[in-house]
Amino acid sequence: MEIQTKQLVMAVKQIAEEKNLPEEVVHDIIGQALAAAWRKDFGDKEQEVTAMINTNTGDVTITAHKTIVDKVEDPDIEISVADAQKKRKSAKLGETIEFKQKPTSFGRVAAQTAKQVILQKLREAEREVVLEEYSDKIGSVVTGVISRVEQRIVRVDLGRASGIMPKSEQIPGEYYTVGGRVKVFLKDVERENRGPQLILSRANEHFIEHLFKNEVPEMENGAVEIKAIAREAGVRTKIAVASTVPGVDPVGTFVGGHGTRVQAVMSEIGDQEKIDIITYDEDTIKYLKNALSPTEVAEIVLDKKTKKAVVKVAEDQLSVAIGRGGQNVRLASKLVGYEIDIEAVGSEKAVKAKRPKKNIEDSLLAAIASQAGDEAVAANLTEPPTEQSRAKVAVTKTQESKASPAKRVKSTKATGPKAQ
Repeated sequence: MEIQTKQLVMAVKQIAEEKNLPEEVVHDIIGQALAAAWRKDFGDKEQEVTAMINTNTGDVTITAHKTIVDKVEDPDIEISVADAQKKRKSAKLGETIEFKQKPTSFGRVAAQTAKQVILQKLREAEREVVLEEYSDKIGSVVTGVISRVEQRIVRVDLGRASGIMPKSEQIPGEYYTVGGRVKVFLKDVERENRGPQLILSRANEHFIEHLFKNEVPEMENGAVEIKAIAREAGVRTKIAVASTVPGVDPVGTFVGGHGTRVQAVMSEIGDQEKIDIITYDEDTIKYLKNALSPTEVAEIVLDKKTKKAVVKVAEDQLSVAIGRGGQNVRLASKLVGYEIDIEAVGSEKAVKAKRPKKNIEDSLLAAIASQAGDEAVAANLTEPPTEQSRAKVAVTKTQESKASPAKRVKSTKATGPKAQ
């Protein structure tokens, strides 16, 4: 099979343009393919062979290497000292000597081998170029088109490359459709046997940060900044923000007029995920109080060595501080970097709730006293009832029953249809 050198040179240029690869890389790939083809027809598979292409003339030069030995066992890769010295007088035992040839044709099998090598090496080279291109984009948000939705993986076409979004990097409850455009966070580029793999994410906390960068221009000039983010994708996110310019409200800046900025971010991640924006503070106690909002904190005891905090709240604030499934305290702990224990403290209301309940008799006396308007009797209920107080209540009850017949009739009318 004769080599069409001119067509080969044209093919090199075309491949380089289509694959966006340097011509030198494509030349090297074709050279490796021709070397493999030459070994298939004229040499040994273990032989060291290189091939060069003259881009001006299209000529192909094959350089084969042979080892100088005393006794030749494999003439394809070995040569005797005497024969080597005919080519180079200074040749010595153990050295290698080069033989150059200009092949004009290859067999069918060799040509097929060259084709396979070219295709394989081109794919590898293209992947390496993509790897270098997207390695600089790690940690940024890119836009792609969903190409395939599998059970645990969503494949996204990014243009020159495709990436995968594993189940752990997806927003729970979010529905993905083939052909839909989606913003994703480029988390990492992993090298695998099949080539580099782009790992994408929508559940990463840095995805939220980049979305806010697009909505809050003050972040570009450093007027406001995000200090920390704690996120449970699809459920809730807490963001600690701060201002570097006096008089600038960081929380208001991120929320935006009528909440437009935070709403724009929520529309991207889904309205089911709530975003809490709190003020960062260098004082850890104040920072903890802000992180646990909307909880009203009574007291905080810090242990800076062990990074633990005991937060005391009123009993009616306990469920608010913990949150549904421990979500509020868990996100606050992650945001501040402290292990948080929530404890309820006794408020006046809590203390009263803990007092022993009155017996049935006392409850009845309280009701009677309330109806009679007898302040003295009501006051006596705070102490154990005496025989005197019981008699007084009984007299009062008798007087009340005689004095309000109309009230009894009215009650009868309300409860019995035959009272008319």
